[in-house]
Amino acid sequence: MSLGPLMVDIAGTELTPEDIRVLSHPLVGSVILFTRNYLDVAQVTRLTAAIRAVRSPHLLVAVDHEGGRIQRFREGFTRLPSARSLGRRYDEDRREGLATAQAAGWLMAIELRAVGVDFSFAPCVDLDYGVSEIIGDRSFHRDPDAVGALAVAYMAGMREAGMAAVAKHFPGHGAVIADSHVALPVDRRDFADLEPDIRPYRLLIENNLAGVMPAHVVFPGIDPRPASLSKHWVTGVLRGELGFHGCVFADDLKMAGAAAFGGVIERTELAIAAGCDVLPICNDRQAVKSVLDHFGPELGSPASQARVVRMRARGEGPINLGADRQWQQTVNLIAGLSATPPLVLTEGSRDGV
Repeated sequence: MSLGPLMVDIAGTELTPEDIRVLSHPLVGSVILFTRNYLDVAQVTRLTAAIRAVRSPHLLVAVDHEGGRIQRFREGFTRLPSARSLGRRYDEDRREGLATAQAAGWLMAIELRAVGVDFSFAPCVDLDYGVSEIIGDRSFHRDPDAVGALAVAYMAGMREAGMAAVAKHFPGHGAVIADSHVALPVDRRDFADLEPDIRPYRLLIENNLAGVMPAHVVFPGIDPRPASLSKHWVTGVLRGELGFHGCVFADDLKMAGAAAFGGVIERTELAIAAGCDVLPICNDRQAVKSVLDHFGPELGSPASQARVVRMRARGEGPINLGADRQWQQTVNLIAGLSATPPLVLTEGSRDGV
């Protein structure tokens, strides 16, 4: 059975019979975990193993685990620094900043690999314009060249641990005040003015970026639909102009930023038509069932399915991280950068976009 385009969630810390029925559907290809799905390292390891056991080849398991205030698993995991703290280290010493970003990417990925997670939605490469509270310290920097360099370093660390990176939120979420979880952000800049926001993606794609998540942001001077549902942005700009050949993840189709574009069926159709490979539908099991009942197995293409498969983690996850010298050294390196987050996100938000 191939991996379908839908990414779904589960309600608790173990699978229910209904969860298993949904995950067994051929249109489902991946599962996203939230804080509500986590008790401790042993429990989440059992949960990911149970998800993998549902089907062969196994469903992919994802989580939002950027660091700072976006870290779904905490107790038993290293407290990861925010992207902004990595950017400040870069300003103090460019070489050390890049090395620290790579170490943070490796540490994030290796700890998730150890509990059976395939990939994290990271890094966030939005520019810090100082206006978006929901982005804020999730941004590495205001300078696009610094963001690109730090993101490439972070991605290299993830890759070393066997994890693919997903850069977000294309083409940029940092210049709008509205939070796409609760509203539809509108960025009225012309395409030429977006070049700084797009620049980090150019560098990441040159370095074999595996995944991209477009934003639920409308750029009305370019397309009336948000980038996540726009064929112009996904197929035309991202795949065409920038030459991206990896996996495109729509942002959560149940977010308010997509609500103005029809019900969940219409949004699913728009995301597929735009060129998205993975369609997350979170915190609404009835919406998931509606999509499963409405669409046939032809939803998604063989090429899209192949791109999804390439998001699978490479190699076996580590068995005993505590005895790993590189892990111990990296934890010590990162410890001084991690600070108490100033903002706590609601459980309903998937990645604080």
